[in-house]
Amino acid sequence: MIWLILLVLLVAVLVGPWYWIQYVLRRHSGVRDDYPGTGGDMARHLLDKLGLDQVGVEATDAGDHYSRAARCVRLTADKLDGKSLTAVVIAAHEVGHAIQHARGEALFRARGTLDVLAMLLNRIAPIALLLAPVLVGLWPVAGRLSLLVAVGAMLVSTLVHLVTLPVEWDASFGKALPLLRDGGYLDEQDMRHARTILTAAAFTYVAASLMSMLNVGRWLRLLRR
Repeated sequence: MIWLILLVLLVAVLVGPWYWIQYVLRRHSGVRDDYPGTGGDMARHLLDKLGLDQVGVEATDAGDHYSRAARCVRLTADKLDGKSLTAVVIAAHEVGHAIQHARGEALFRARGTLDVLAMLLNRIAPIALLLAPVLVGLWPVAGRLSLLVAVGAMLVSTLVHLVTLPVEWDASFGKALPLLRDGGYLDEQDMRHARTILTAAAFTYVAASLMSMLNVGRWLRLLRR
């Protein structure tokens, strides 16, 4: 019974944040006629105000994000063209990443480096996993090395998640919220809701980190056998 309770709690911790963020985003996605512009307008306004006019704002189908390579805030259509609290808050959050990039902040740079390494290792890892069973029979040391490569890729991915947490937290609470508050763009009630939106988003990164660490732990136990 204790193990069942622990399993239910674990599933709730890992899966709950994904449902919560979707609920929160939908709740605050209604059209706000009292807003003077869209999420895209907010992003452009904040960037220009901060002297980051070289950073672009464009539509994407790949989820809201800031592209380091293109130096561009990319928003999905509902955020770019939407006049909602969700659109404005998410746009400000992505502008937060543009600020981190412009300032050359250490954790932001570290995440970018780890992202590149993780992409490379994630291409190699599936091949290593496929070869491992064959190599174990022919050459045990090589088979174990293949497993180590695969686990190494997972470790780097876990590091990416762990570094992402403070980077995302800073973009939200160190950059976006102060910008929205100091600029007087939102009233007191909307500011409370904005904090809820960003908190819910942060917990999805917490859940992703936990899932990644559990996965690595499972493979490390396998290697110890």
